[in-house]
Amino acid sequence: MSDKIYTVLFLCTSNSARSILAEAILNEVGTGRFRAFSAGSQPAGQVNPIALELLHRNRISTEGLRSKGWSEFAGPDAPPLDFVFTVCDKAAGEVCPVWPGQPMTAHWGVEDPVAAVGSPEDIQRAFSQAFMLLHRRISLFASLPLAKLEGQALKRELDQIGKTALTQGA
Repeated sequence: MSDKIYTVLFLCTSNSARSILAEAILNEVGTGRFRAFSAGSQPAGQVNPIALELLHRNRISTEGLRSKGWSEFAGPDAPPLDFVFTVCDKAAGEVCPVWPGQPMTAHWGVEDPVAAVGSPEDIQRAFSQAFMLLHRRISLFASLPLAKLEGQALKRELDQIGKTALTQGA
């Protein structure tokens, strides 16, 4: 059994909701096995309060969460990354950041709950759906036998997780 701690970066456009949720979820689900971070190509500068409230309701730590640019992870002092996942929604026409370098990458598009319109209940529902989808994908990722998977086999698994929807069976 490997005692390696894998470093993961979740990227989206504003780093205010989706990537923040993903960072917090993986740090909770993958305690001791993963160290998660998040960043954005155009950071909002603050974490969305609905995202923070959702994490609190689910008893997931929000300590240290902040909106930041992905350039923080490109410098010489940045932690070496094993995985980079984009969670922006290509279908919505967002521009997803491209990560140069050697980490394993995959796209796990999630609709932006910050862009949701309607009643407060509609907006809460959009955040809850994003949370549930990210939690499902991250749980699948955290359960992979990473030490045994290599190269294209691992890439296939990561891409397949990105296609996982809420409607699929557990």
